[in-house]
Amino acid sequence: MPQQIDKLAVLFADICGSTALYENLGDDLARKLISRCINTMVDKIPVFHGTLVKTIGDEIMVTFPSAEAALLAACEMKAAVENDRPQSDSNPLQVRIGFNYGEVLKESDDVFGNTVNIAARVASITRADQIMTTRAVYDALPAVLQEKLRPIMRAEFKGKQEYQEIYVVICEQEDTLSTRCGIPAYRKTPDNIDEMILHYRNQTLKINKERRSVALGRGEACDIVVKNAFASRLHIHIELRFGKFILSDQSTNGTYVRFNNGDVEHITCAEIPLHGMGSISLGQAFSENPPELIEFSVSSTHAQHR
Repeated sequence: MPQQIDKLAVLFADICGSTALYENLGDDLARKLISRCINTMVDKIPVFHGTLVKTIGDEIMVTFPSAEAALLAACEMKAAVENDRPQSDSNPLQVRIGFNYGEVLKESDDVFGNTVNIAARVASITRADQIMTTRAVYDALPAVLQEKLRPIMRAEFKGKQEYQEIYVVICEQEDTLSTRCGIPAYRKTPDNIDEMILHYRNQTLKINKERRSVALGRGEACDIVVKNAFASRLHIHIELRFGKFILSDQSTNGTYVRFNNGDVEHITCAEIPLHGMGSISLGQAFSENPPELIEFSVSSTHAQHR
């Protein structure tokens, strides 16, 4: 069959923690739960004119005719899986979704090429309950949907000479229980606009409405490169999300946050809101007197904008 070049969005959705599920619940029950989760996501594909390319174990590969369709489908898939979770379930299924947009090589019922490879790599660095995508998707979206994307990192993929700009998708939910991602319902920026200042060695960065996200770690692609052997290449990112400063850890050794009142939080692959003033240690407990600390302070700029 002849090959054909087309421009499509390519999406990978992966069920997290399936190995542990088999260990905890046994093969039969785990297989049923995973199959149900996959079917829940697959049910959303036709709504956005998508095509299921293949199912690979606990992962699906889907194409969509546009970046917009892929974004809305990803939000619907994630919401459907979350809504299908029993509140009492001690083994909740979580999904991670990554997608890209660009030219693909179509052959029979499969697709190949650079766009597909990058989509798969984006999915591989995405955390549970998270959707991530690329600059190519951002550029292809209408302005009203670009509002759903927040820059999160610059990733260096093996075999690629250039860094990829990666975005996290914020599928905003209203206070009502059934807000559809396809209906724009954006919160207004709070009147009391805050700003966070980060200090590390002789470097200072601000997070505000002009610069909403920074990445920290020992990798050279990070906005703040922390000279610490305990830090992961991409250790944390901090973003301004609807008026709150959220620290997200995606490291091996975790992150320690000490607030000005003395409270210390240790998180691994989780999120925590930052407020007031304090210190951040990448991978080392404060009891070990870590030499490489990032200081943060949140201040209101309300008076400046009145």
